[in-house]
Amino acid sequence: MQNGLRRIGLVEDHESVALGLRAMLVDEADLELTAWAPTVGELLADSADFALVVLDLRLADGTSPKANVEALHDAGLEVLIFTGGENPYLVRSAARAGVLGVIRKSEPAAKVVEALRVAASGGHVMTTDWAAAIDADPDLPDVGLSPRQREVLALYASGEKVTRVARLTGLAEQTVNDYLNRIRRKYAEAGRPAPTKTDLYKRAVEDGWLPIPHYGE
Repeated sequence: MQNGLRRIGLVEDHESVALGLRAMLVDEADLELTAWAPTVGELLADSADFALVVLDLRLADGTSPKANVEALHDAGLEVLIFTGGENPYLVRSAARAGVLGVIRKSEPAAKVVEALRVAASGGHVMTTDWAAAIDADPDLPDVGLSPRQREVLALYASGEKVTRVARLTGLAEQTVNDYLNRIRRKYAEAGRPAPTKTDLYKRAVEDGWLPIPHYGE
């Protein structure tokens, strides 16, 4: 890379975040956001020689952090997670896949830039959030839900009735029930049974399909 410039690729499905990150780096002589895409596949179609890929934990295409990190590693790219969420399960999933670190979007710009600089040089970005998630989280097996199954689970587990889930998704009520039965079966096969609606809610939170509740706020 000429003159020590480190090129960065971003996988993020919100344009405002991409524009914000580019603005953070505009005055940095050694860092440049050279490509942005809403999915890993689209970024990998770019021929740029990235020193680092910055990856959001949860993307609209429903891909998992682990699968995304592994795809980027297969392409020879290092990864730094850049997320607005605080879900420890998703953080742990990414950490197990071997990312260089996790930085929150809420951090001051100077801290984000420094994290990018460290990671683009191959260093690890150690934060207390990342360490706590790795240390405290259980090793939860992935049940392999499809994007449609995750959509049904999130709606139903958040409190919607089957009839309402059917209307929101455009599915027949029987199809929604079939999805729920398959979801329960997958969780049971993974050793994480979810026979009740409350259990499904817990599993959805654990796997990041619903936000962790913050009580008293």
